[in-house]
Amino acid sequence: MITIQTTINASINKVWEFWNKPEHIKNWAFASPDWHAPNAENDLRTGGKFSTTMAAKDGSMSFDFWGEYTLVKENEAINYVMGDGRNVEITFKETPNGVEITESFEPETQNPEEMQRGGWQAILDNFKKYAESIT
Repeated sequence: MITIQTTINASINKVWEFWNKPEHIKNWAFASPDWHAPNAENDLRTGGKFSTTMAAKDGSMSFDFWGEYTLVKENEAINYVMGDGRNVEITFKETPNGVEITESFEPETQNPEEMQRGGWQAILDNFKKYAESIT
């Protein structure tokens, strides 16, 4: 498993909402400013499915990131299986400094682990920037 982490200076309720509602997901679920997430759907419940389209703004490339939830504990944890069968575990923990998000995922085999860690961390950092910028 590869693990990434950040702390969001916001309430747990805001972090949970911004992480899970499609109207917010569209604003942060991409790794760099030349990409965006034009579509997001989320059935947030154990057995529910989600899908986010990540696309280059110039139209040159896009893909759907999707999976099925295996665990949903409001304001605490989300686990899911990605479309390719890899597992992801996310925890949300209130701390004196804000909400700590820890995300662990099984790496795929086509790209180096450091590249995967960097990409996932960039998306998590984008979430932090978005969540902290909206009051």
